[in-house]
Amino acid sequence: QPQGVEAFLGSSSFADPTQLHPLAGLNKETLDYISLEDTPLPDAAGASVLPSRGFTDDLCYGTGITYLTALTLGGVWGLNEGLKRSVGQPPKLRLNSVLNAVTRRGPYLGNSAGVVAICYNLINASIGYVRGKHDAANTILAGALSGMLFKSTRGLKPMMISGGIVATIAGAWAITRRTLFPSPQTNEVD
Repeated sequence: QPQGVEAFLGSSSFADPTQLHPLAGLNKETLDYISLEDTPLPDAAGASVLPSRGFTDDLCYGTGITYLTALTLGGVWGLNEGLKRSVGQPPKLRLNSVLNAVTRRGPYLGNSAGVVAICYNLINASIGYVRGKHDAANTILAGALSGMLFKSTRGLKPMMISGGIVATIAGAWAITRRTLFPSPQTNEVD
C-alpha cells in the first residue's frame, strides 16, 4: 500500500502525463524540437555582429544586450555613489546606502536604454524597409529619431540633446561594426 504523495497521485489521471498534454507521449528519440540549417544566415537586417534570422532576432538581441549593459553601468554608477555617500558610516548603514544607490541607478539606466533600444530597432528596420537597404545612414537616423522620441515629452531642447546623444552612439556603433566586422556584400533588402 503506497503512502504519502504516491497514494494520492496513484489513482489520479495526473499520474499519466499523456492525459495532461497530448505531446507528452511522443518518442523523445525521434522528435526534432528545432531544425536549423547549417547554411549561413542571410543578413537582411543590416550587418549584424551576431548571426541573425531577421528583425525579431535583432530586436531581442539588441534590446537585451543594451539593457544588460546599461543595467551593469548603472549598477557601477550606483555603487560608486553609494560608497561616496556612506564614508565613515557603520558597515550595515554603508551596505544599505550602497544597495539603495545600486537599485536606484541600475534599473533606471537599464530600463531607459532598453526603451531606446526597442525604439531604435523598430525605427531602423522601418527605415531599412522603406529605403531598401541597411547602412550607416539608417543607423544614425534611427538613433536620432529614437533619442528624440524618448525625450519628446520634455520639450524641444531635451529632445534634440537626447537625439544627438543617441545618434552619436549609433554612429560610433556603425563605425565600430564596419571596422571590426567588415561585410563583403551590400545589404540590400529583398
